Amino acid sequence: MGERKGVNKYYPPDFNPEKHGSLNRYHHSHPLRERARKLSQGILVIRFEMPYNIWCDGCKNHIGMGVRYNAEKKKVGNYYTTPIYRFRMKCHLCINYIEMQTDPANCDYVIVSGAQRKEERWDMADNEQVLTTEHEKKQKLETDAMFRLEHGEADRSTLKKALPTLSHIQEAQSAWKDDFALNSMLRKRFRLSPDLRTPQGHCCQRPPWLTLFWKYLVELCHRESGLGGV
Repeated sequence: MGERKGVNKYYPPDFNPEKHGSLNRYHHSHPLRERARKLSQGILVIRFEMPYNIWCDGCKNHIGMGVRYNAEKKKVGNYYTTPIYRFRMKCHLCINYIEMQTDPANCDYVIVSGAQRKEERWDMADNEQVLTTEHEKKQKLETDAMFRLEHGEADRSTLKKALPTLSHIQEAQSAWKDDFALNSMLRKRFRLSPDLRTPQGHCCQRPPWLTLFWKYLVELCHRESGLGGV
């Protein structure tokens, strides 16, 4: 689309590049066309994708995460140097309008009006997840030596509690660390196991440790014994 617009432009006979500069100025139009019809009010029409599941207050229908709308985007403030944008869109199932805006402090979107959020969030502290450091706490860590010392003690205490779990995870994963040795051991068991080489009746007995390539091995057993394919 961008390439087509760039090469298939008609220049009228009275077009003067020194006077008009571009075709948009010649036609008194904006490059974004209808999307910029309210640009004088600070509003730009964009394609907005619903960030989470909501219920519309107008029709009470569920709107799933990922549904897209033509939304009016407008800057309504700042969080430090990060702009806060508000999005206004019409529900595709009724005449109700939904307004949402960015929340840079929590890296999220908040509903201003027109809908209710389906609550699927959880507390990171209760879930024992790694918590992000807030901006105020970062500044305090840089300027307050006593607070930095107390924060370091708390971090060391948290690490001490988590060490047994981390050690258990590392120990569980260490069994699969040397994949070459495991593969060699598995191939050796293929060669030495009699159940894989001698068919019993019309099928081979499946070892409990075997999960991959079973169909191929059964066909190989039948082929070697002259029984044909399966």
